[in-house]
Amino acid sequence: MEIIIEFISSLLMMLLPSGERLFTAVSEATCQAFRDAEVRLPPDVVAAIRHAAENETSPIAREELGRILENISLAGRLGVPICQDTGVPVVYLTVPPTVPLTAALMDAVADGVRKATREIPLRPNVVSPLDRRNSGDNTGPGMPAIHIRAGERLEITVLPKGAGAENMSRLAMFLPTEHDRIPRFVAETMLVAGGRPCPPVVLGVGIGGTFDGVAALAKEALLEPVDHMDPFEQDLCDAVNALGIGPMGLGGKTTALAVKVKTASCHTASLPVAVNVQCWAARRATREVVW
Repeated sequence: MEIIIEFISSLLMMLLPSGERLFTAVSEATCQAFRDAEVRLPPDVVAAIRHAAENETSPIAREELGRILENISLAGRLGVPICQDTGVPVVYLTVPPTVPLTAALMDAVADGVRKATREIPLRPNVVSPLDRRNSGDNTGPGMPAIHIRAGERLEITVLPKGAGAENMSRLAMFLPTEHDRIPRFVAETMLVAGGRPCPPVVLGVGIGGTFDGVAALAKEALLEPVDHMDPFEQDLCDAVNALGIGPMGLGGKTTALAVKVKTASCHTASLPVAVNVQCWAARRATREVVW
């Protein structure tokens, strides 16, 4: 049925003028990417959770991981969001040279978020920061958060971000000589967080760049597959797992499924480090825009 609907939609789009076709295609791809991300976790994340369950020695931790896997299975089977906190809309828009970067393109992404909120549905999480008024459709000033990247194809990548994990994230401006403090800072971030971000977590770590850029690096690191870590990432992950916080903070071997690191060059006088915490529902999905 879904294939038939997509086919009919593509036929109808061919009847629209070029600009309208692009707007509609971007909106639809955004909505579909959020549907993919909210309902089904990436296979590498599911495999990591299953591996953790198989290797867990604590009965309580093993039971919690089993419930997580059951939750994932039910969400996919029923076509409903994996978690009640469907997050705030974080979008990575990859733009090829053939597509003009215009305000209309941003508006199309926002339109897709509103469509996703209605149809999936998503919980309306976006509010004004001071008076806390809810927009009702997950859009508003600065939302969706859109990051622009250059590429060969027009693509929408979404990273729905829940607040429980986001609130535990941290940033520090170290001195250049304090490189050895990074592992402690990463582990300390999770020690302070405890069970609040719904572990087992994935930690995105940004190192370098600028004050604002390092936070973006940390978040973008969460787009990386979790089925491989380099030696530095593995050491950070081992340090976090040594805390013994475990699934849902109830103790166990697996506090972090993975730690992923992205770096950027920085000023000779600074060493920015950021840790963006992601819960076990490490949601991400990509859709190519065809119009």
